[in-house]
Amino acid sequence: MPLVLGVTGSIATGKSTVCRTLVELGAVHCDADPLVHRMYDPGKPAFDRIVGIFGQEIVGSDGYIDRKVLGAKVFGKPEEMGRLTRAIGDIAGEVKRVIDEWRATLPRETVAVMEAVNLIDARYSAWCDQTWLVATERENALKRLMARNEFSLAEATQRVDGQRPWQSRAPASDHVFHNDGTVEEMVSAVKEERARVLDLYLKGELPPRKFDAWAAEMASQMAARRGGPPQQG
Repeated sequence: MPLVLGVTGSIATGKSTVCRTLVELGAVHCDADPLVHRMYDPGKPAFDRIVGIFGQEIVGSDGYIDRKVLGAKVFGKPEEMGRLTRAIGDIAGEVKRVIDEWRATLPRETVAVMEAVNLIDARYSAWCDQTWLVATERENALKRLMARNEFSLAEATQRVDGQRPWQSRAPASDHVFHNDGTVEEMVSAVKEERARVLDLYLKGELPPRKFDAWAAEMASQMAARRGGPPQQG
């Protein structure tokens, strides 16, 4: 089975740079965003559910849901984001299907990468051998998002501030890349960490995932709030 890495981080932190570097080194890659987008293409059940919730104005002239218009309705609004997530359907099932296929078909020396903003939050990390978190300072994320997506400052701020700070995800991550320097520095850091982790994996010496301890702690805290024992699974 391959080494499966989960790469996560908030918007405009540099996840694409990390994943692109890994692909150039031979990794197999799946970006969860396009995977999810295909779940609400025209003609699929989620399309009708989402349009029914958010209105016909989110449909573009090409007949597809305009993700920029939809994003403006949900980013920074947890309740609306939750409605969207439920309307899309079994996202976790799609992500797991891809990872299961990798494990069934790819050789041991291969690196496979699942890229997802909500990798930790949605517990997809449970299906990965390691979780890598990409972080950057808020001002850097705003500048990148405005340049990349041609967003106004208000639009970029809505999206950046609507996501969780990297510090809340760090305890569940096996490695944190701080992407505040040059692209070259980031690429070098990824290459170094990839070589180190793959060597440990092939030797059977990969340390336990930090995600597992984090998830157990979250379950314990939730149980304490409910007044009962932690739930398993």
